[in-house]
Amino acid sequence: MSSDLNDSDLIPVSLHGNDVELLAAAAVSDEEKSACHPGEGESQAGEKAPAAVAAAAGGALHAPGDDKTRGKPDRNQPPDRSADCSSDVNGDRSIALPQKDGAQNSDKEDTGSGSGSGDRCADHESELDWFCSTEDRLICSRCVVTGTCKSHTVTPVLKKAADMRNKLVDACEKLQLKAAGVERFVAETLPVKKQAALAGAAEARETLVQRFNLIREACESEEQRLLEAVLEEEERTQQAILTQQAHWAESLKHISTARGHLVRVLTERDDLQLVNSTKEILERVEDAHSILEPQDSRKMNFNSSCVQSPLLLGMWATAALVCRAAPADLTFNDRTVSPLLGLSEDGRTLRFLPKRARQPCEYSPERFDRWPNALAGRSFSTGTHSWLVGVKGSSAFKLGVSSGRIERKGQGSEARLGYNPHSWVLSHYEGDYSFSHAGRHHSLSLLRRPATVGVLLDCQAGQLLFFDPESCSVLYSHHASFTEQLYPAFAVADSSITLLSH
Repeated sequence: MSSDLNDSDLIPVSLHGNDVELLAAAAVSDEEKSACHPGEGESQAGEKAPAAVAAAAGGALHAPGDDKTRGKPDRNQPPDRSADCSSDVNGDRSIALPQKDGAQNSDKEDTGSGSGSGDRCADHESELDWFCSTEDRLICSRCVVTGTCKSHTVTPVLKKAADMRNKLVDACEKLQLKAAGVERFVAETLPVKKQAALAGAAEARETLVQRFNLIREACESEEQRLLEAVLEEEERTQQAILTQQAHWAESLKHISTARGHLVRVLTERDDLQLVNSTKEILERVEDAHSILEPQDSRKMNFNSSCVQSPLLLGMWATAALVCRAAPADLTFNDRTVSPLLGLSEDGRTLRFLPKRARQPCEYSPERFDRWPNALAGRSFSTGTHSWLVGVKGSSAFKLGVSSGRIERKGQGSEARLGYNPHSWVLSHYEGDYSFSHAGRHHSLSLLRRPATVGVLLDCQAGQLLFFDPESCSVLYSHHASFTEQLYPAFAVADSSITLLSH
């Protein structure tokens, strides 16, 4: 085979950012050229073309010595691709890897084939000039006609190599485009994103600083106002007490003077003098008795409402219910759960049961038997405690606290949450909200129906607060003197409620 390359056999390939040397297209072997141009092979190579090459030139492929089938078409022979030889070799985009000087010529001169591999068929000792797609291997023309690949999908090596080169060129072009896109992204998009992220972080940081400064200023201002209110209330009560002290000191002095005079009259005067001074004595007695009995006054009591502040109350509730974790071990006490209710396996969900689903419960003196009530397993007498309850799916429930003295049996008010002196609850029934204690109900007007209700109990301050953590709004706040152990108390008459964790 000639190893000379013409200018027409070179095509330029440009990869991204780099100049690639011109690559040579695959050269056509002498025998393959003779197949495309009958008559040239015999004169140049000095021998006749093999049967496989003749078949590629339009003749029928057959085994050597088979004279009977010579000149007749064979149904099993590969399709005639002689018309495509020129286009496959010279027309398609192809890339040939550069070799060292003399290596290409040496290989082609040794083999004399178009494949340039130097290998021959192990079965027929013929040139490997076909490719079997079925078995994914190189084969010879005899394998195609009479061998194991007779019924397989086969392709001439030149055609297969040209297709592969075209695919490689396409792959290089796609990789070049992809590399350009990556470089463009790195050079253009990422710097913009970086600057935007830095600007966004700086803006967010500035916003946080400004808002927390505003919160600090509001808190400091509110703290100062409340401290001044406490001081003013303290001074007022002290002044009231001092005024009472001065008043009753003068009254006591007056009483003591009147009593001393009467004692002297009794001890120093005889009967005649006593009778003659009756009018004086009666005036003195009447004057002493005109002094009223001392009574406690509300003016001397410190008014704790002076520290009530919507801002402080909301922030306190938010910090206690949202920023502080709820007790993880707060669950319903299954020994108190009414037979009207079902308790989940984790002990944190109460579900109201229809009649057909109710089952007899083990007797317990702590169990509510007629009202759908339940108490938590923990009680509180000191400190501040909070818990969250999910109530989104229920239209009838009660939440609050109860002392352990609440009645458990019967359907009277003593066992009904909010209808006795031992329970304080927030009630919701068919859209109406109210706070209930000792049979007294305070209706609440809420702008939205909360999906979660937080309960906040401050035992020392005697405050029970109900809070909506989603809107950070106080639903209701109640002050009382709690002197007993208090249990979180619940009731549900529709769907279910769940103790939640932060």
